[in-house]
Amino acid sequence: MPQMGESIFEGTITKWLKQPGDKVQRDEPLFEISTDKVDAEIPAPASGTLQEIKVQAGATVQVNTVVGIIGDGDAAPAPAPAKAAPAKQAAPVAAQSQAAQPPSGEEPEQPAALPPSPQPQADGDSDSGEQGRVRSSPLVRKIAKENNVDLAKVPGTGLGGRITKEDIEAFITKHAAGAPAAAAAPAPTPPAPSYEAPAAPPVIMPLQPVGGVTPGELVPMSTMRKKIAEHMLMSKRTSAHVHGVFEIDMTRVVRLREKMKSKFEQATGNKLTFTPFFCRAAVHGLRKFPIVNSSVEGDSIRYHSAINLGIAVALDWGLIVPVIKSAEERSFVGLQRAVTDLGERARTKKLKPDEVQGGTFTITNPGVFGAKFGMPIINQPQVAIMGIGGIVKKTVVLTDKDGNDTIAIRSMMHMSIGYDHRIIDGAVADQFMVEVKKFLENWNEELL
Repeated sequence: MPQMGESIFEGTITKWLKQPGDKVQRDEPLFEISTDKVDAEIPAPASGTLQEIKVQAGATVQVNTVVGIIGDGDAAPAPAPAKAAPAKQAAPVAAQSQAAQPPSGEEPEQPAALPPSPQPQADGDSDSGEQGRVRSSPLVRKIAKENNVDLAKVPGTGLGGRITKEDIEAFITKHAAGAPAAAAAPAPTPPAPSYEAPAAPPVIMPLQPVGGVTPGELVPMSTMRKKIAEHMLMSKRTSAHVHGVFEIDMTRVVRLREKMKSKFEQATGNKLTFTPFFCRAAVHGLRKFPIVNSSVEGDSIRYHSAINLGIAVALDWGLIVPVIKSAEERSFVGLQRAVTDLGERARTKKLKPDEVQGGTFTITNPGVFGAKFGMPIINQPQVAIMGIGGIVKKTVVLTDKDGNDTIAIRSMMHMSIGYDHRIIDGAVADQFMVEVKKFLENWNEELL
């Protein structure tokens, strides 16, 4: 069990991606773990054969506990590993330090907990993918495409109903065996007109519920879900939550993004999303009102020297808030790269614990799923959180400098601020949001 950070003392194995007797390559995902900070795929520390699983899925053990044994290619798997595991799963072996730090490397084409959306999407990105699509890895989607298989018809046995490589291969093998007979059936065409022949009833596949669960099923909370529940309840008990909502004219930003997105992607290799616009506006406001970038320590207020922006990312299995450290020092391009990188690694379980800690202000985007605005809970120990609503075209009344009114179609958005009234007064929160609003409505920064 690797130590995923200084404050991490134990981990729960949620799934083994290999079984005893399987060949493994160094850096290939071996098993998945869940801690109180992150969920992660743990790569194999060496190449060889997985001889024995000592800790079964669902068990929680201390860091540096031996959870499995990898031997050389000629070694035989240990007999009855499943029965031997419970007796040994709690035995910590500190000497196995090579397993404490998983080696880095490119993600292999084995089943990975990637989202169904084909494009990276941080929660702050308004160009979101669809919800509820089939969960699978790039390798699985490639195999399905090559064999003309509809993944919606393939039952998934992976975490949260994810379709694994074994699932797609078994599905193809099963249906290929009956393919010749099915193909031969239409050959003897009956002499009667086809419309008179009673057609076989269409095969209607049952809807796959989001998350791979069955209605009526009792499912225990995951480690991440338990921690989210604890954190949210603690925040509601700790902070005096107050919310305010502002309407912002995003027309200038929307037009600029539309004009620059192709050039931006060619120049940087990253898609241009709305999130870095919100980040830059937040940084501008936090510089003017440092108390919004503070936290409570006993009876004192800690004014943070750095602006560490937390960007909430919605995962299929929960919510996580990776942090852009020292956001005030980053360029617009640097912010977009950080958003893309953290969003991708959050969804592929590659985040490190220190990348989800140390935030001083959080941005969350319920608008990416169609909400007009949200009333988010403060991410402790912070004292404020900004919620981004959906951008929609509306008819609005515009007043020029001479006081003349006109009606125009504009891209409008609602933005909320949730703040701890113990520390931030309503007037300060409103003034902060006015600065954010002005910054976005009068955007004048170059993107490249």
